[in-house]
Amino acid sequence: MTDVITATGLSRAYGRGPLAVDGLDFSIRRGEIFALLGPNGAGKTTTIRLIAGLIDPTDGRVLVNGIPTTDRSHLQEIHDAVGVLPEVPGHYESLSAYRNLRFHGRLHGLSDGQIHDRARELLGSFDLWERRDERVATFSKGMKQKVALVRAMLHAPSCLVLDEPISGLDPQAAKTVRDFLIEQRRQGTTIVLSTHNLDDADRLSDRVAVIQTRLLAVDTPSALKGRLFQRSVAVRLQNGNPAVLEVARRLPFVLHASWEEPRLQVRLDHPDEDMPAVIEALVRDGYRIQYVEPVSHSLEDAYLRLIQERGALATDGGP
Repeated sequence: MTDVITATGLSRAYGRGPLAVDGLDFSIRRGEIFALLGPNGAGKTTTIRLIAGLIDPTDGRVLVNGIPTTDRSHLQEIHDAVGVLPEVPGHYESLSAYRNLRFHGRLHGLSDGQIHDRARELLGSFDLWERRDERVATFSKGMKQKVALVRAMLHAPSCLVLDEPISGLDPQAAKTVRDFLIEQRRQGTTIVLSTHNLDDADRLSDRVAVIQTRLLAVDTPSALKGRLFQRSVAVRLQNGNPAVLEVARRLPFVLHASWEEPRLQVRLDHPDEDMPAVIEALVRDGYRIQYVEPVSHSLEDAYLRLIQERGALATDGGP
């Protein structure tokens, strides 16, 4: 699969302050949804701006379709390839939705006929075509977000770069936006998004990057969860109590044990080999086992563990 975006040694500082992002290396493939995850101040918005060519890196570079975003001779080509949704949409609220789109389309060299056709198609997908002549100031937050997405897609870019596209939306509006993004991916559009909503990232993304100034991990959501939690096993006990932790901790191959009634959870290096010995020790001490199962974890669980275990090694980020 072809890489649409490649970041190499990507760093950015603001003035004399610390680095907002430090030495990021990643690539984003054509037609995938790639989510940027991280706590506040981790550098997600800075990374979005760097990818979109809105700011220049202090060090390193970003390539969009093989072109450096700092190459001023190809700036229009980069802007035509990328559609941007900033965290704050920045509409001209005294103008109608359609006039906002017409202004944006003309900046990209679209004819009025092209603008009309694209606006009708895209606004129609959000049931907003009939409201195109209403002032944006009268729209709800969800409607404004949809107009901003239409604006980002108006010039038919091959890549969408979205900063918190679903933040603050009601459930119905959020589902509409999610469905829209999935459809754009199906049509081959590459989508880069930052989000604090880990359920959305898990549901939408082909791959995620966890950053905290530096890059902590890049992987598919399922692989990231598996890598961090594949060795955890839960044992449901009929007569369990906190004292069962002492039984588990006596076993040298148990890396970690926790108790949450009625389950003992253990983390093992080699579950298939070591779990029979755990069961034997529990039975020997009088515990009655109801069942044993692998522990399933969410992307949020994996993210929090990654931030806890590796984030301490990263420098605190900027904007």
